[in-house]
Amino acid sequence: MLHIQRRNFLKAGASAGALAALYGCSSGHKASGHVVVVGGGYGGATAAKYLRLWSQGRVQVTLIERQPHFISCPISNLVLHGSKTMADITVSYDNLKNHWGVRVIQGDVVALDAGARTLRLADGSSIGYDRVILSPGIDFMYEQIPGLNNAAAQEKIPHAWKAGPQTVALRRQLEAMPDGGVFALSIPKAPYRCPPGPYERACLVADYFKTHKPKSKVVILDANEDVQSKKGLFVKAWNDLYKNHLEYRPNSEVRDVDVASNTAILEFDTFKADVLNIIPPQRAGDIARNAGLKLVNTRWVDINWLSMESTSTPGVHVIGDAIFPAPTMPKSGHMANQHGKLAVAAILNLLAGDPPNPEPVVMNTCYSFVDGSQAVHVASVHQYDAATKLVQPVKGAGGLSAARNEVEGKAALAWAKNIWADMLV
Repeated sequence: MLHIQRRNFLKAGASAGALAALYGCSSGHKASGHVVVVGGGYGGATAAKYLRLWSQGRVQVTLIERQPHFISCPISNLVLHGSKTMADITVSYDNLKNHWGVRVIQGDVVALDAGARTLRLADGSSIGYDRVILSPGIDFMYEQIPGLNNAAAQEKIPHAWKAGPQTVALRRQLEAMPDGGVFALSIPKAPYRCPPGPYERACLVADYFKTHKPKSKVVILDANEDVQSKKGLFVKAWNDLYKNHLEYRPNSEVRDVDVASNTAILEFDTFKADVLNIIPPQRAGDIARNAGLKLVNTRWVDINWLSMESTSTPGVHVIGDAIFPAPTMPKSGHMANQHGKLAVAAILNLLAGDPPNPEPVVMNTCYSFVDGSQAVHVASVHQYDAATKLVQPVKGAGGLSAARNEVEGKAALAWAKNIWADMLV
């Protein structure tokens, strides 16, 4: 394994000291041990890098990730729009390996033995740890949409809610759709990954239709009673920009699909589309469920917010979309990045024999494009409350965009580049 040189750690540490203090990492210089991170997304990649940075190289880190490269879900809707490519949202793990000294294994963790503190991979190998961070993201509850509960159906009706081959497949379906066709987007009941993401997708597909297929239409089948994020900003964009290209239908939960006819089956109705994009209900990634961790509503991992540690399983920390969210806390890439840093600070203190920070604070900013150049955002701040033992929203902090504009579109792209660098560079 490659190790970052001491002078580079000192240089990086000088700029990261204030950040470490913000997250309550007071003992990184005393910590030692081996931490394994499962999942190299917004949470896991951040955790792997900051374990090395804040411990000044004293903690050994192994990152296990299925994919050879990081592919970002945020910004991936612009690939469907046609204004970005998959290359634009793909970042290498090489810098984690070569600069930060993280051991990166491309593989799939299939079992966790918390008593023995070992992980087993799909290839039969195993790896031990002192502490483990699970950042497995989400998996889909296909049992709630039986027609999609097989690989062939999922290939024909892609969710594209994990950026990658399905993003490309859905873009090709949109390109092949005849002018005058209908694109139907199904949104599951909350909570789900990225609350504003489906509404952004609807906007960007409608914008693509305006230019390239002006007779076509987007229909949103939302299982929820109302728009889940940035409602006023999205509704205004729909009314101003897509009055003839977009229709919103609340309380329209998809219960099943007829794959052969591209028909969504609702409780009291059916809806046939030329392109059907079903985003299924979601839960914590398989490894979190299979490890026997305590779950809330049989779906999301229950954690201690001071350390991001499972409430049932010592030594196992869980971050990102897989956890049961705190009040008003979104399942977002930015929040997963914050979870990663909070977990790292707590782990380094615990490895050094010190308690975690008793008052952690995390922040979130989420941008959404409403056309190819204009975006809007929502921001929030959340602080641990000892009385409720939850991370609560800070009153008066954060807020929404006043209106969509191109400056926010540029800020959204800058946000993406900056957070990818924070995670991986």
